Amino acid sequence: MTTTQPIDIPDSRTPLNSIAAATADAVAARASNAQVVFGASAVATAGVSSEVSLRSFSVRVDEPPTLGGSDSAPNPVEYYLAALLSCQVVTYRFWAERLGVEFDDLTLSAEGDLDVRGFFGLDADVRPGFTAVRVIADISGPASDGDYQRLQEIVERHCPVQDLTVNATPVTTELRIAR
Repeated sequence: MTTTQPIDIPDSRTPLNSIAAATADAVAARASNAQVVFGASAVATAGVSSEVSLRSFSVRVDEPPTLGGSDSAPNPVEYYLAALLSCQVVTYRFWAERLGVEFDDLTLSAEGDLDVRGFFGLDADVRPGFTAVRVIADISGPASDGDYQRLQEIVERHCPVQDLTVNATPVTTELRIAR
């Protein structure tokens, strides 16, 4: 495993660097301040759809008819792509500010390849999730190509949702049966 040196947080009054500096101070004061727990809950609704609660927010999830749904909302893997792209936007903004790299416009798009044989159990050798995800980041502004390339490399290293995909994350499930 390759380790890299931390990148200093500039002494500035910019909003995102202020958040990063306050977080660094809080973690330096108590290491446990670095640990955050996020939660969600889901309730099965009609067909294969569900209602998911996240903090004070609610989102619907469904599938297209070819996967048993009524196409009333995005499906889980589409939400994954949305999570990946939106997390990259946040990560681009934080790290651009930290590195002093300005950009005028940032647009991201993604697509993922999924072989449904894995989900439907039609082939034990096919995984049920994406076999590949491609992200395109279109960026423009006054910085050099090298600055944008460095920014993109740092985003890939620090984006939490991308990390969930490229590194194994243990998942445990507790089944509770109500009678």
